[in-house]
Amino acid sequence: MKQTLKQSIQQQRESLEKSLITPLAKIAFACEAVWPDRRKLADVLLKYLETIPNCTFLYALDTKGIQISDNISATGLLPEHFGRDRSQRPYMKELVPVSGFLLSEAYISLRVSRPSLTALQIMRKNDEVVGFIGADFDLRNLPVTADMYEEPAQWRQIKGDVAIRSTLFQQTRVDSLLDKDIDQAMSILEELCVAHGMFQSVIHFSSSRATIWLMNDPYRYHILQAEELSDPDICLAYPTHQYPNDALIPASAIYAIFENMKQLRFTDENIYLRSASINIFNGMVSLTFSCDGSHYMPYNEFIDKNINFWVGSSA
Repeated sequence: MKQTLKQSIQQQRESLEKSLITPLAKIAFACEAVWPDRRKLADVLLKYLETIPNCTFLYALDTKGIQISDNISATGLLPEHFGRDRSQRPYMKELVPVSGFLLSEAYISLRVSRPSLTALQIMRKNDEVVGFIGADFDLRNLPVTADMYEEPAQWRQIKGDVAIRSTLFQQTRVDSLLDKDIDQAMSILEELCVAHGMFQSVIHFSSSRATIWLMNDPYRYHILQAEELSDPDICLAYPTHQYPNDALIPASAIYAIFENMKQLRFTDENIYLRSASINIFNGMVSLTFSCDGSHYMPYNEFIDKNINFWVGSSA
């Protein structure tokens, strides 16, 4: 079973926690004998920094969140952080578990405005809590230990702008340039998809354009306006490309997908398709209607739904 986004994040966090609990506990034990001497704390933290992989900064705090050591980094000491008040930072507002170790939720760092994490280890001396050992991490530097997250192949409906929905029946569809030659345009898009390596396309019916991505040039998008979408010669601009075997949408289904999109554009004058997209590797189709509501659904479900499903039997 594929992981949810939350499960993927949790797996990554658990892996990081396992790698930090023991070394931070050892650092806290080593700091007990020299607490709270600034110079001696710096010596201990420098000695143990290499035991915390990918750590940006290592430091000591008192129970009020005031820094009582310099920042320790791979480049040496940063004394300007001594005395810094960290009490209002997100990680200081989280509840440290009874185990004495906390891996914070991600937050945006003040120093470089990037997503970061902080690990805190409670510091005890003579069985009394006297502060914390803190270790900061830049998310960029952390290794990925979980499998690559994959988008779920299931129907999702997302509500759009409330202001647009509230005035839905005060507007009606107006023919765009693309609407006036839509049969030709959809045939051209089908040809680009099946025979010229177009693996993703976003079709903006209301503004008469399509944004496409091609197998031969996957990192750049190409914009086709109504003029290009009405001219079959446009296919000559893109080399032919065999339809990929690992696409989740079969080539035989492309015609039906575009045909359904075309019907949803014209079936109702108030509730009509404003834009749509297809990605043959995701196996998904997205639809955004005049009410600004969006649907993301597997291609086969989209093909199976008839027009009555979308606009009601009265249509």
